[in-house]
Amino acid sequence: MEEGGGEVVNFIKVWTTVVISLCYCYGIRNKGIKKLIFVFPVVCLFLYLPLNLSSPHLGGTTAFFIAWLANFKLLLFAFGKGPLSLDPSISLPLFVAVACLPIKVSPNSTLNHTSSTSTSTKIKDGFLSYALKGFIVAILVNIYKYSDFIHPKIIFALYAFHIYFLLEINLAISAALARTLLGIELEPQFNHPYLATSLQDFWGKRWNLMVTGILRPTVYDPIRNVFKRLCGRDCATLVAVFATFVASAIMHELMFYYLGRVTPTWEITAFFLLHGFCVTAEIVIKKAFKGKLQLPGILSGMFTVVFVFATANWLFFPKFAEYQIDVRAFEDYAAIGAFMRQASERVLNLCPGHPHL
Repeated sequence: MEEGGGEVVNFIKVWTTVVISLCYCYGIRNKGIKKLIFVFPVVCLFLYLPLNLSSPHLGGTTAFFIAWLANFKLLLFAFGKGPLSLDPSISLPLFVAVACLPIKVSPNSTLNHTSSTSTSTKIKDGFLSYALKGFIVAILVNIYKYSDFIHPKIIFALYAFHIYFLLEINLAISAALARTLLGIELEPQFNHPYLATSLQDFWGKRWNLMVTGILRPTVYDPIRNVFKRLCGRDCATLVAVFATFVASAIMHELMFYYLGRVTPTWEITAFFLLHGFCVTAEIVIKKAFKGKLQLPGILSGMFTVVFVFATANWLFFPKFAEYQIDVRAFEDYAAIGAFMRQASERVLNLCPGHPHL
């Protein structure tokens, strides 16, 4: 109980530090290298802060939000690029929200431009969809209790659905907070990844678009521009695509380090390098045959989903079992539940007329 309460307190301290740090960044008015010098200590701080949290939910989410997304946005901000620099008149609350949450504001789209009927319908449909996904996650969590009696491959398959639904729920909560508090409409974070017709389509246009959107200006575009002068446009594109997967591999290894606090064994890197190689090969084949060698959408989609699923079961999901993420998740739920009960009891004990036990 005390451990769960201590983790919640640490979580509050970490995020208070994040908000204060971003307020400091908002006030930086220097340009060029001077701006980078002022921003860089915050980048280092954001790499350190997740180490203060051991919970896979609170710590893992915080690591993803600040050590990856916020840091990449701040580095772009230091060079006058990215979502934090697009609007010079951006307000402080919006600056903080866009910096530390996985949100991307839709261009020329706010709640003021959306009819109340349309907005109400979207919110209702979204609530029902995410309520169903939350229910499925709850079922999966209860299934893990019997993991000793279930084949590991089946557990890995359940991890796939768990990660997808949990990511969608977390990102949807961030979007809902931004919509409610700041009155902005956001771009979707997923685009039905199970309908992907190729690996290029899956990684570039459907899966976790927030990460795709931040890797493009920080890794893909700069490397492509450099190599375009050295080896031509086509070669530069291939180098940039593969480099983007390398960067994603490094950041995923870092995220898993925050989760497990153990020395990497590089299976996660192997997963992303394999997909990087396959995506570059796919681009080469498409250019070579100019669309003449193309499978029907149903077949290519099936092969894509099966390949992603099979390689993830081979290289990616076993790390969750190795770090006992499911066991630690139960501990999270129990500790936070005990903390909430304790907090509610304290509130009730302070209420007049409530019997003190």
